[in-house]
Amino acid sequence: MRLSNTARWTLGAISLLVLTFIYVPIAVVVINSFNTSMNMAWPPAGFTLEWWGRAVGSQGLLASLGLSIFVASCATAIALLLGTLISLALSRYKFFGRESVSLLVVLPIALPGIVTGIALNNAFRTIMGVQLSAATVIIAHATFCIVTVYNNVMARMARMNRSLEEASADLGAGLWTTFRLVTFPQLRSALFAGGLLAFGLSFDEIIVTTFTAGSGTQTLPIWILTNMFRPNQAPVVNVVAVAMVIVSVIPIYVAQRMAGAESKR
Repeated sequence: MRLSNTARWTLGAISLLVLTFIYVPIAVVVINSFNTSMNMAWPPAGFTLEWWGRAVGSQGLLASLGLSIFVASCATAIALLLGTLISLALSRYKFFGRESVSLLVVLPIALPGIVTGIALNNAFRTIMGVQLSAATVIIAHATFCIVTVYNNVMARMARMNRSLEEASADLGAGLWTTFRLVTFPQLRSALFAGGLLAFGLSFDEIIVTTFTAGSGTQTLPIWILTNMFRPNQAPVVNVVAVAMVIVSVIPIYVAQRMAGAESKR
C-alpha cells in the first residue's frame, strides 16, 4: 500500500511527537546528572562530574546495585530452567488443560504489578509464614521472568525442524544426548535473548519488589525511591537513573538484534 505525501507527513509528525514525549524527559535526567545545581535548576548553570563521583563512592548505592544484580541473576537462572522445561512440555505433548496451563504461565506478566505484589506478600507472610528477604524477592521476580523465556522458547520451538530430533533418535541417541546435541543448539539464541530480557525486567522492577522485600532488603530501584526526595541526593539519583537506563537498554537492544538475525535466516 502506498501512502500519499500528506499521510506520510502526518504519520511522521505524530511519530516525532510521541518520541519527543517519551525521550525528552529522559534527556533532561541525563543532563541533570551533570548539572552543577544541587536543586536541579533549569537551565543548568554548569556541568560537573561531581555527582558521578559521589555515586561511585556511595556504599549504600553500591550495596543496592550488587543486590539487584544478584537478585536479577538468580531470577533469570530460575526462569531459564523452568521456562524452558514448561515450553518443552507444552510444545511437544498434548494433554487435557494444556491451553489453560499456557495461560497461567503467561498471566503473571499481564497482571498489574501491585496485584502480583500483594498476592505474593500474602502468600509469603500469611500462608507460608516466610520472612520477607532477598529470597522472596528472587522467587517473586522469577514468576514473571519465566514468561519472557517461555515466549522466546515457544516461538523457537514452533519453527524448529523435528526431523532432526527424530533422526537423532533413529541413530540411537538417547533423550539427553538428543537434547544436548540437537535441540539445545537450536534453542541457544532464544534462551540467550529470553535471559537478557528477564534480567533487564528483574533488575529495574520496583512494584513487586516493594511488597516482597524485607526491611533490610534494598534493591537499586528501592534505593532510588527512598533517596529521591532527600536533600542533596537528587543529583546522585539522576546519575543512578541514567545508569539504569543504560543497563535496561543493552539487553533489549541485544535481544532485538538477535531476533532480527534469526528472522532473516
